[in-house]
Amino acid sequence: MTLEVESRPSDSPYIERVWRSRSHAVDRMSSVATPYWDLVFWEHRGQVHASVQGPESRASLAPVPEEATFFGIVFSLGSSMPHLPVRDLVDGSVVLPGATRRSLWLKGSTWCRPGYGNAEEFVRRLVREGVVERDPVVAAALDDRPPDVSDRTLQRRFAAATGLTGTAIRQIERARRAAVLIGEGVPVQGVIDRLGYFDQPHLARSLARYIGRTATQLGDPDPARPLSLLYKT
Repeated sequence: MTLEVESRPSDSPYIERVWRSRSHAVDRMSSVATPYWDLVFWEHRGQVHASVQGPESRASLAPVPEEATFFGIVFSLGSSMPHLPVRDLVDGSVVLPGATRRSLWLKGSTWCRPGYGNAEEFVRRLVREGVVERDPVVAAALDDRPPDVSDRTLQRRFAAATGLTGTAIRQIERARRAAVLIGEGVPVQGVIDRLGYFDQPHLARSLARYIGRTATQLGDPDPARPLSLLYKT
């Protein structure tokens, strides 16, 4: 029983990561919180599906079709599809109709379906056609280049472009880093010290809310209860 996951970073400013996976005798997984949204394709029993998956504000259980294959593009913070506002996708998703092994229907047009190796080319076309945009104010703030706008304007545009507050994003990303470190064998106290948690109960609450696992479970993972994509940033 396993969920095989492979992923890679990207040099595109619009893409956080590209991933693919295959399920074997697993019917559900723990979907960890994430501040990013994905374009996801999966094939099960000869049927092809596609959806836009929004950011997830907390951990949850998600069904996994048996013997299915998946491919996804994780978009960077600040990137969005204006016709599908990110704030409306938090903890939700939108099914894209008409997906096949070769194409999908998106924003009123048919597009060639991307693959693991050409995700960047596909996203470049989305950007050229105005389907995907990246807010320059948010991008500057994320790159530690303070934009020349008021704090209120920055907060408003940040929420519109990401669907989450800056505080929520920082908490989610810290919990994800903690889970990766614990999985690598870093002692709990070392994780607390490295990531600035107040104490062990503080870390435990964060893991429960955003990862859906205890530190013990992360240190000794159960292949029958896999986690969604986690990676070192």
